[in-house]
Amino acid sequence: MATLENVSVEDLRQILAEVDDADATKRLMAAITYKEMDDLTQAEAAELYGFSSSWASKWFNRLERLADEPFEEVVYDKPREGRPSELSEQEHEQFVEALHDSPEEVGYDAPAWSVPLARHYLAEEFDVEYCERHVRRLMSEAGLSWKTARPEFHKSDERAQEAWQDGFKKSATTWTTNTRS
Repeated sequence: MATLENVSVEDLRQILAEVDDADATKRLMAAITYKEMDDLTQAEAAELYGFSSSWASKWFNRLERLADEPFEEVVYDKPREGRPSELSEQEHEQFVEALHDSPEEVGYDAPAWSVPLARHYLAEEFDVEYCERHVRRLMSEAGLSWKTARPEFHKSDERAQEAWQDGFKKSATTWTTNTRS
């Protein structure tokens, strides 16, 4: 079990000031808390930050390496690539282009893209099945944003409605091209 004897609280605080990652920040805070509170166990320090005792043992052992290695190699996780995409790069580009066109131009009888429609398009065109959450992510990455309908009261004052609409951007129930950069 790592006791963090080779790393001082001052060293941890200095590294904490330079870290820009939320996970690394929480790890360092747990280690600082563990070192500063005399009767606190590693498991208790980890629990304060929402981690398990096995996590504490693993990360405190990793933080012991700070005495010999640069902090960037110790406190940050190595990037993980994840699973390869089921769409090729060309297919992804074709999907993005289709999203920027009207669904009618692609052959669907719909005024605008929705997640189920985009999911159906992916299945029909590329024989790829994605969950709705992933399709929503692809649509966002393609530069579309979710818009919701806002009801209009039939007796409302037209000038008041126009003033309200000028101050509020979202007004449709579809995914549309994101105009913000």
